[in-house]
Amino acid sequence: MPSGYLSEVTFLVVDANPFMRSIVRRVLKSFAAKDVREAEDGADAMSMISMGNFKPDIVITDWVMEPINGVDLCRWLRTGADSPDPYIPIIMMSAHSEQGKVTDARDIGVNEFLVKPISARSILKRIRVIIERPRAFIRTAKYFGPDRRRVDRPFHGQEQRSNYEAKSESQLAEAQQTGQAQKGKPTDSA
Repeated sequence: MPSGYLSEVTFLVVDANPFMRSIVRRVLKSFAAKDVREAEDGADAMSMISMGNFKPDIVITDWVMEPINGVDLCRWLRTGADSPDPYIPIIMMSAHSEQGKVTDARDIGVNEFLVKPISARSILKRIRVIIERPRAFIRTAKYFGPDRRRVDRPFHGQEQRSNYEAKSESQLAEAQQTGQAQKGKPTDSA
């Protein structure tokens, strides 16, 4: 990791616990982050962001807070009509590591999930994924956020798309040898 890796990255740390905010802030500062701001809850964070005088590059938020929790903050950032940046990367922290919680966080548009207790290594790992391997954003009728697929898996099966084109000459040659394709397109005969 280069010296000053996070020196130009701005952070907003949102957690009801001042001690946890302090830990996260100190960890970020130890990685050369210069601009780390704090909010006590989702409402405070929304106010800071919507006023327009502070645009964090990454939001690190806890799940459980009052009156507005991390889930509602994330929903507002991703789909709120008055959200200033629906593409802002979000790291959700929680002491609850059940698969359902992780899935719920993913389904509301969180980029990364961090289980408490946290470590400097775990925070940096999530930040590096966001910076070095950003995922494209997806918009559907029920979801907006980073692509939930982490890896591209090869497809093994019969292509069902009508506009299918063989992607490589080796695939075309293999398909022709097995009688599955003619001129780069699948045949309807079985």
